[in-house]
Amino acid sequence: MEERKFELDFRGRKIVVEVGELAKQANAACLVRYGDTAILSACVMSNKATSADFFPLTINYQEKFYSVGKIPGGFIKREGRPTEQAVLAARLIDRPIRPLFAEGFRNEVQVINTVMSVDQDCSPEMTALFGSSLSLSISNIPFEGPVAGVVVGRVDGKFIINPSSDELEKSDINLSVAGTKDAINMVEASSKEVSEADMIDALMFGHEAIKELVAFQEDIIKEVGLEKVEVELKVLSSELVREVEDFSRAKMLEAIQIKDKLEKYAAIDKVKEDTVLYFSEKYESSDDVDSIINDVKKIVDNIEGEEVRNLIIESHIRPDGRAMDEIRELSAKIDLLARTHGSALFTRGQTQVLSTTTLGALGEHQILDGLGIEDEKRFMHHYNFPAFCVGEVGRYGAPGRREIGHGALGERALLQVIPSEEEFPYTIRVVSDVLESNGSSSQASICAGCLSLMAAGVPIKAPVAGIAMGLITKGDKYTILTDIQGLEDHMGDMDFKVAGTRSGICAMQMDIKIKGVSREILTEALEQARMARFQILDVMEECISEPRHELSKYAPKIETIQINPEKIKDVIGRGGDMITKIILEASNVKTVQDKDAVKVDLEDDGRVIVYHNDPEVIRKTIGMIEDVAREVEIGKIYNVKVISIQDFGAFVEVWPGCEGLIHISQLALDRVPKTSNVVKVGDEIMAMVTGYDKRGRLNLSRKEVLIKNKKSKGDE
Repeated sequence: MEERKFELDFRGRKIVVEVGELAKQANAACLVRYGDTAILSACVMSNKATSADFFPLTINYQEKFYSVGKIPGGFIKREGRPTEQAVLAARLIDRPIRPLFAEGFRNEVQVINTVMSVDQDCSPEMTALFGSSLSLSISNIPFEGPVAGVVVGRVDGKFIINPSSDELEKSDINLSVAGTKDAINMVEASSKEVSEADMIDALMFGHEAIKELVAFQEDIIKEVGLEKVEVELKVLSSELVREVEDFSRAKMLEAIQIKDKLEKYAAIDKVKEDTVLYFSEKYESSDDVDSIINDVKKIVDNIEGEEVRNLIIESHIRPDGRAMDEIRELSAKIDLLARTHGSALFTRGQTQVLSTTTLGALGEHQILDGLGIEDEKRFMHHYNFPAFCVGEVGRYGAPGRREIGHGALGERALLQVIPSEEEFPYTIRVVSDVLESNGSSSQASICAGCLSLMAAGVPIKAPVAGIAMGLITKGDKYTILTDIQGLEDHMGDMDFKVAGTRSGICAMQMDIKIKGVSREILTEALEQARMARFQILDVMEECISEPRHELSKYAPKIETIQINPEKIKDVIGRGGDMITKIILEASNVKTVQDKDAVKVDLEDDGRVIVYHNDPEVIRKTIGMIEDVAREVEIGKIYNVKVISIQDFGAFVEVWPGCEGLIHISQLALDRVPKTSNVVKVGDEIMAMVTGYDKRGRLNLSRKEVLIKNKKSKGDE
């Protein structure tokens, strides 16, 4: 491919695409510059189809710390495992691209996005999505794109495409939306209780911008796009399909209408096992028996999906017998765990989540080592999905992409109602453990997390609930489902998660398996979700109607004082010796790492935040800090204690943390040949503050006190 450059003036910023110079051995590659952001997107495809029964697509988003002029933290100074933000970015790119490959495509495809330069005002994630789509589109890989994505914000009621970081700070919407020129196929959003109507307008506004980016890609494809290769698509034998259907369809229809999840799945598995056994025996003499049996498994899976879809579309019957807009049975409980700061259990049908809230000092915030502007966060939501929650054995270790994604979605939803640091100066961690799952566990974790926050006494602005909506299509017909269970999610065309308060939407996420959804479907789904959200909030508020006014007795208590910001360095002391001394003495511990040690956060604006379970320890700590931060008055007389004798004078302590020097010439009315002739260590004497020397040390005088006393007696 020859070297070419293409440019587009997109909403006030320039997009520059360069092809043919970099990564020439990939199937295709492009360097996309958006402002000062630069992403290299390269795609490759294996020559032969794999034997896998799924499409093996991998999307990587590789953050390079040099892109923002940073050296990686930690002992090993090189990029290691992806950050959570990189995982979320890769998922965001994968979701709109995956549906645009043909059914039966089994060649392995990888798209590698290398983040080479980052302009914080020009989204690297959306740039990488553009580059991923374009590299696939100009390659010989049979991709049915292109797609593109934008970020939509709203400031002062006005929608903005790809807002700057400053604009995003003021925005009440942070919406990432992707799609083709015809329809939207991916949504990721957080918002400050925005109405459904406004969110629809934001989606449509974003789609208009997407059309411009898709048109730009189409122009480039016409110029440099390669001819698509023909690949072997997995096609099932029509004769075998007919045989398997005759054997299993009626049994499968009966199995999927069983209401209990475990019984249903056991019955479905029995149908599949019986079918495989029958055809294994029938074709055991065939040379291609293994391939035939793999096809049988695929066919019976397809039958399961078809029967689920037919029941819903044609008969308006869901697998568990619910109405299309009916939520499964709900229950909510709090205070299950005595020693946690807050705990709650939320159950929706056969999906159950236990969430706990832990409060800590601001100094316990999470440090972020990534490419973004933020380097820390004080609110965290972590989501865990153990294998036992679906009755399976599995591997346990670091969280996977799914757990990171679901945790981030819950965090975005709950963050909208978390009080500010000034209102509630704690680090807050919510952990959601899925104990049982039959679909929509991420939304159950939002409900359980909200309940645990209120039980912990976190003054959230309003309760938040989440619901997952589904979509089943057949030709021009479609049905929207409220509160989808696992089977409907697996067999359906859309997973649309919506979380919010009674006032509006706080977070959304949409994934689809079809090429896109219309405004009509989005509007209907959001309204159905709103009604369901209110029902869930009714149940949650029956359990706990508002945040508790007192924290758990096991949560750290807090006291905040304000001191002169210039005194912060004195409270810290040289090398941290003063604050260490205060912590050890006030807490009566040997090390600052001791679990019983008081925690102190010192802010640049002069705020001092003290945390401990014992109010007496907090009061003692504050008293010691106030002593250090107290400012002496020039000309005032203090009772001071001699702490050190030197040839040139005596060092004295005005109060703990405040020390000064009485020069030998200021110890007495007459000349003093030796300091120790007048004072000794431990003596308490009266001295007047006279000012500071050139080195900033406090100077005092005993002589001035003696002169003043002498004059006073003379007046008498």
